[in-house]
Amino acid sequence: MQIIPNRKIWFSLSGALVGLSLLALLIWGLKPGIDFTGGSLLEVKFANDPPSAREELGALFETLTVGAPAVQQGEGQTLVLRFAPVTEEKHQEIIGKIRADFPGAEEARFSSIGPSVGKELFRKSLVAVFLVALMILGYLAWSFRKVSRPIASWKYGLIVIVAFLHDVIIPLGLFSLLGYFKGWEVGSSFIAAILTILGYSIADTIVVLDRVRENLKRVRGTFEEVVEVSVHQTITRSVNTSATTMMALLAIFFFGGASLRDFSLALLIGIFFGTYSSIFIAAPLLVTWYRWQNRR
Repeated sequence: MQIIPNRKIWFSLSGALVGLSLLALLIWGLKPGIDFTGGSLLEVKFANDPPSAREELGALFETLTVGAPAVQQGEGQTLVLRFAPVTEEKHQEIIGKIRADFPGAEEARFSSIGPSVGKELFRKSLVAVFLVALMILGYLAWSFRKVSRPIASWKYGLIVIVAFLHDVIIPLGLFSLLGYFKGWEVGSSFIAAILTILGYSIADTIVVLDRVRENLKRVRGTFEEVVEVSVHQTITRSVNTSATTMMALLAIFFFGGASLRDFSLALLIGIFFGTYSSIFIAAPLLVTWYRWQNRR
């Protein structure tokens, strides 16, 4: 398969996906979880069908002076309740009341975070993403410091930035859609997944670009031919590494429970597109930039 000569196809596909993702983010944004907004989350598994009337649960919480919860259908016979932050004593009181009113009901998950803690977590998450990106780019500038022809080293770094933005924006767009249509929220585990995607994407792209750097010294041919050879030399390694990782993530997604669902799905999408971008976006961009500077 010819990768570099067909680069307009890959650019068009990626441009459409990134454009739709950005549009979804602009229109709907991301739905923050209680990790960032503060509040309590209680997931209850019922012995029979969950109570269909939300007023029934609302009335129950009113008697506990907590306020009516937001109720969402979970997996199977579970309901996810979101309400104001509560103490552990009040948490146990709520569970006791639910068990009394709905025999066989069991607590599947509970977490409670104050609003100030949620804002602090959000701020630190953004700082973490920025610092990780900065450190990786610093390493990249050092690694390619001796590359100057026919493409300057800073251009390799810029291409890596484009590739990892591509790999991060698409999962963000997907979770914007899931948040709007399915009520999926993003929390600290989602930020951890984005940081993992960031590292995985950059590492995969560096492997391809580093092979280009090596082949510039030992492979004869035009720059486009050298890049094509380099991509084919690394494609098997990239695909095999990603495939084995995604197999483990699929197992986590289907059998890991609701608490790991968003983490595993974000990684699945991010790693898939990270592999795709290192082969079909980063390397073709290198050739496109080279041809553009020659025309100038």
